[in-house]
Amino acid sequence: MAEAERGTGVAPETRDPDARWLAAVMHTAFFLLLGGALARFLLRHPGEARTPWIIALSVVLAALYVLGPALGPGLGARATPRRLTWLALVVAVWMVLVVLAPSFAWCAVPLFYTGLRTLPARAALVLIGVLTVFVVGAQLRLAGDFDPNLLLAPPAVAALATAVFVHMERQAERQRALIDDLVRTRRELAATERREGTLAERQRLSMEIHDTLAQSLSSQQMLLQAADRLWDADPERARAHVRTAESVTERGLVEARRFVHDLAPADLAGGGLDEALRTLAARESEAGLAVRFHAEGAPAPLPDRVESALLRIAQGALANVREHADATAAAITLTHLGDQVVLDIADNGRGFTPEPPQESGVRGHGLPAIRARTRQLGGTLTIESAPGEGTVLSVAIPLEAS
Repeated sequence: MAEAERGTGVAPETRDPDARWLAAVMHTAFFLLLGGALARFLLRHPGEARTPWIIALSVVLAALYVLGPALGPGLGARATPRRLTWLALVVAVWMVLVVLAPSFAWCAVPLFYTGLRTLPARAALVLIGVLTVFVVGAQLRLAGDFDPNLLLAPPAVAALATAVFVHMERQAERQRALIDDLVRTRRELAATERREGTLAERQRLSMEIHDTLAQSLSSQQMLLQAADRLWDADPERARAHVRTAESVTERGLVEARRFVHDLAPADLAGGGLDEALRTLAARESEAGLAVRFHAEGAPAPLPDRVESALLRIAQGALANVREHADATAAAITLTHLGDQVVLDIADNGRGFTPEPPQESGVRGHGLPAIRARTRQLGGTLTIESAPGEGTVLSVAIPLEAS
């Protein structure tokens, strides 16, 4: 059965291809052993009174075994009431079959796997012990005479199967822990690199501002102070100082505009917001998430800070989709409405239950950053989502307030 992973509620077959392969092998083995046992019984005991019961119980056992995965995601966690009930019915029908026809005993081997996948460790060992006792008893009944090999072989097979399964589970758990550590380390390294990059950029900007804008303002101050002192005694020199200060101010304004241009998102350098969002959608689609862009309304020039903020919001929203939503498709829609511009990001992911925004003033990544950018522009943020139903994030920015 596609049993759930121990303590996680996630079927291991959905995470590990090897687990899916092992499950398929066990399912196939169960039906082969069941079919072989039924065929052996019918060939050796035709026309007996118990034959209809054997056939009926074999059909019931096969149907119950198939019913396990058909019960759906409700069986995601180990040892749920439905899973325990299902396993108890399967084992009970198998026991009755073994009592009536010992040749069905070896169907227990796939049931070892099912019990280990379904039950906690101690309960699974108890179940395996009970199944092994039935197998030993059935084999001794078939042999007629006492055979030490039949007494020892089934427990040895059960012990071997259990040891191999437990070893595989522990190996898989260690691999998952290692992968989690690697992912966490990579995230910490990325965060460290971002912090170092931010500090380096701040240092660069502080040096640039000191060498240009600060020096320009200092020169303006000195020139205006000199002009003020000479205004009555030498008006011509005072006016010359004012004209020089005006020239210095003009150069400082050029530098300030250069800073603003350098700090704007690079994607906006090649065109407007529509083109930047279209480029973003194409770039994000290269990594397994199909992202499409759509624009509505008559495009209109937007203030630089509005374009920059909306592009950053779209980038942050798609980062959230990729990291948390487990989505396969997303859509970016930019709507120009004249008095406002609306950005929608929708995905078909797992969804979540939106929580009220925290008013702690903390600026963070993801939704807190999106809320902060929206609030700075006087806009509104709306999130529509529910578990299993995807998410739609909508940002509306009034152009009068921008």
